Amino acid sequence: MFKLFKNLKPVDYLCLAISIGLIILQSYIDLTIPDYTQKIIGETDMHIILVNGGIMLAMSIGGLVCAILIGLFTAIVAENLGYNIRNKFYRKVQSFSLSEMNKFSTSSLMTRTTNDIRQVTMLIAVGTKAIIKAPIMAIYALTKVTHIGWQWSVATAVALTILVASIVTIMALVIPKFKKIQTLTDNLNKVTRENLTGIRVVRASNAEDFENEKFEKSNDALTQTNLYAGKVLAFFDPVMSLIMGGLSLAIYWIAAYIVTDIEMIKSVAILSQYTTQSIMAFMALIFVFMMLPRALVSTKRINAVLDSKNEIVSGTYSDIFDGTASVVFDHVSFKYPGSDTYVLKDINLVANEGETIAFIGSTGSGKSTLINLIPRLYDATEGKILVDGVDVKEYDLETLNRKIGFVPQKGVLFSGSVRSNVNFGDNNATDKEIKEAISIAQASNFVGHMKNGVDGAISQGGTNVSGGQKQRLSVARAVARKPEIFIFDDSFSALDYKTDKKLRKALKQHTDQVTKFIVAQRIGTIKDADKIVVLENGEMVGYGRHEDLLKNCPVYQEIALSQLSKEEL
Repeated sequence: MFKLFKNLKPVDYLCLAISIGLIILQSYIDLTIPDYTQKIIGETDMHIILVNGGIMLAMSIGGLVCAILIGLFTAIVAENLGYNIRNKFYRKVQSFSLSEMNKFSTSSLMTRTTNDIRQVTMLIAVGTKAIIKAPIMAIYALTKVTHIGWQWSVATAVALTILVASIVTIMALVIPKFKKIQTLTDNLNKVTRENLTGIRVVRASNAEDFENEKFEKSNDALTQTNLYAGKVLAFFDPVMSLIMGGLSLAIYWIAAYIVTDIEMIKSVAILSQYTTQSIMAFMALIFVFMMLPRALVSTKRINAVLDSKNEIVSGTYSDIFDGTASVVFDHVSFKYPGSDTYVLKDINLVANEGETIAFIGSTGSGKSTLINLIPRLYDATEGKILVDGVDVKEYDLETLNRKIGFVPQKGVLFSGSVRSNVNFGDNNATDKEIKEAISIAQASNFVGHMKNGVDGAISQGGTNVSGGQKQRLSVARAVARKPEIFIFDDSFSALDYKTDKKLRKALKQHTDQVTKFIVAQRIGTIKDADKIVVLENGEMVGYGRHEDLLKNCPVYQEIALSQLSKEEL
């Protein structure tokens, strides 16, 4: 947990130091008040009583002020730590490649960003005072007990032994459960997220009962584990009360046998006050021990993400943009991390500046995986991918991404407006360029009918536009970047044939110098490409123009004949 404190800023350390100082001051006040009580016991002089009583009142007010300031400064430290960790955590996740994203599920990352970090900040806000104050009170009380009599020292030692044994036993029981609780919370978030994302499919399939049962199962598992941990922790309070109550009883029981004079009575009274204060401090410590196991588990989960090593590291090469780029696949092979099976095998391909390269093949043949290697969503296991003669691994990632206009298979839109979605990221496109990109993407018609046009609202996830409209706005986003390389990963699948043809024609007219990679399932989308790559089980089984492949590539012939008649071909 202390590793997370590296995320504090100097001003936070100052606040933490002030908090610790105030806690020590408050402890000193609480430990000093019994000394003035001792002076009042048996005193008959009213002046002495009033003076000492007044000092005790002033010290109590001082302790109250300290408590308020401690709460203020510890809250500042806790919330600033949470703020800094969340920022660092988010940036770390942003730097993940697809392979790292696969290690941590989306629901788990969401839980770690919110719930786990909250567990840590709550422990700091609530537990700092108890963790520091309780030992001070206990050590001072033990010192006093030792000076008063060995009988009380034995009673206190027995009480502390039982207390420590109880804490260790309970902690050993609940820590594994708290680790399980966080995992079950991840699972509950996953089930909820899947259900909400696929609500239309659930309703269309009449699968509400099935989804309810799945949710209830996850919810019940989390509830039962929480109940178990709660039942075990419920023993903390009565055990602490029993131990401290028994210690107080032992103090007075021993006193009944050995107290012989007024000074001894004063010592017992003071000892009783110290015991009471120690009880209160340890009662506060109970809540810390209740929170500590879960916070420790949360800390490990947070550090697991922050300490994870990025498999894809940015290079240092920064290219000068000239509007064109060539791409070479040099004996490229790829297998997913942890797998022994190659998804791509010995791919050799040259895309010259301004050429359109299309990929086609059966499902799972490796088309999307191959083009994902260009922007380094994954890195090639073997071989090299060269952009303008430079290995993509040597490129600065921002420079490489700036060269590429990437349109994924599933159109992704963000809450905001049409303008903010088209002019997304590090773009500085003008209004004219945004409208031109929308026009090229064949989106002008439906954008023009939206309220406020280009400034029309887009809901989270683009739920207020159709699948085809999402794809066209995604294409417009890529066009507005004015990249040197276009990558279309089956990005026209939701378009009708007429719109598809118009869009490809507009792209060819306005971006004829840009190198294009197109993954498609329809022959009609790719038959005009400069080169067509046919993939089968991760291998290139065909390479050439449409007419040539119809003659010499059986796989391509089979795909073509399944979509078009011989006359159409």
